[in-house]
Amino acid sequence: MDRTVRAWVDGWIVSRGAAPPVAEPWGCTIDVGTNGHVTRHVFGATGDDLDETSVRKVAGAVTGDGVWLKAFRHPSVVAGWLDDSWWIDPEPGYLMTVPLAPGSAPDVPDGYRLRSWSRGGVTRVMVAAPDGSLAARGQMAPTGATAVADQIETAPEHRRRGLGSLVMRTLQSAAVRQGAQTGVLAGTPAGRGLYEALGWEVVAPLTSAKHCPRA
Repeated sequence: MDRTVRAWVDGWIVSRGAAPPVAEPWGCTIDVGTNGHVTRHVFGATGDDLDETSVRKVAGAVTGDGVWLKAFRHPSVVAGWLDDSWWIDPEPGYLMTVPLAPGSAPDVPDGYRLRSWSRGGVTRVMVAAPDGSLAARGQMAPTGATAVADQIETAPEHRRRGLGSLVMRTLQSAAVRQGAQTGVLAGTPAGRGLYEALGWEVVAPLTSAKHCPRA
């Protein structure tokens, strides 16, 4: 399995409290156990190294609803390997990394409140708006030399105020203090600009597909 993919898997299962991954010849299977996201199959190869035969074989064996595939190749390619029982996110995600280094404490915009805490090895950050509502949040799961950022989001009405950067820099600083040297995440097209502005680089595109069998 590609090293960055493996680092992402290891951190993601800690972040989400998922079951340990089961190794497969083509990657790994992770039981998540939530409605609409029962299990996910993650392919270990990226780009041109991810072959059609493996994807078709794994997808063809899936019969239940709520099973996901995570394949590190562009959706325009992977879509041709899956039948119409799969919903495929048309927008590619991105597997991204960044070298982690100590940084100064970011400023909190006037009126907002920043809070961070750790439980079960996961550091969580929230930013409350002046009226007390949730403005931004995120979490980071260090697993040794790497740390995975996860569930980064900013409420639409609070965007373009530096809150996403505030959350990420706070999480990255916490990961450095815990000994992590490299950050890893799977980002959306909407988040890519923020991450690249903070020094993150794309390693591979990511296709997300969910099995939705017809009645």
